[in-house]
This record gives sequence, structure tokens and C-alpha cells, in this order.
Amino acid sequence: MINVDFFMKILDIISHVISVISVGVVIYGTAIATGKFIWNELRRFKCKNITHQIRVLRADLGTYLLLGLEFLIASDILKTIIEPGLHELLILGGIVLLRTVLSFFLDREIRLIEMEARRNPEGMNC
Repeated sequence: MINVDFFMKILDIISHVISVISVGVVIYGTAIATGKFIWNELRRFKCKNITHQIRVLRADLGTYLLLGLEFLIASDILKTIIEPGLHELLILGGIVLLRTVLSFFLDREIRLIEMEARRNPEGMNC
């Protein structure tokens, strides 16, 4: 027979590991975006269409942020199972709301980038 306290401790450890993964994804995405931003700025003088590159960079960073939020939602679901309460549900609801809003605007940004690429395919790369 499985001890309930032992099972809850395992879920708590898993929840913390997923939270760390979430932070890692956000840090990794931010580091990648920072590197690309610096590279784009260094190429600014010979590239005429830098605004498109910045939009692509923003969409890439947003994707990493969304992935990090997905991991955070999974972690908070486990925390809510371990300690069901109003505080945990409010945190989970806030994260889900933030993820939904970010996803909406990111999807809009990606569609705009795709439309620009279709209108001017040769002018997108420097």
C-alpha cells in the first residue's frame, strides 16, 4: 500500500523540478533572444529591413515565454493537487490568464510576420 504522505512529497518534488525547468526555458529563450538582438543591431547598418527581424525575434522570445508558462501551469496544477486552496487556484488562474493573453498576441504577431514574408519574400533576409 502506498503511503499518501510519501506520494504527496513525490508530487511536491516533481512540482519543484517542473518549476525549475520553467525558469530554465525562460532564461534560455531570453539568452537566445539577447544574442539575436545584439547580432541584429550589429548588422543594422547594412540591412534595410531590420524591423522584420525584430518582429521575428519578438515572436521567438514570446514562444519561449509561452513554453515556460506551460511548464509553470503544469507545476501549479500539481501544487493545487497537493495543497488545494483558494490561493493556489488564484495563482493558477492568473498564470492561465497571462498565458492566454500572451498566446493571443503572439499568434497575431506571427500572422503579421507571415503576411509580410509573403508580400516581400526576397526583402526579409539580409
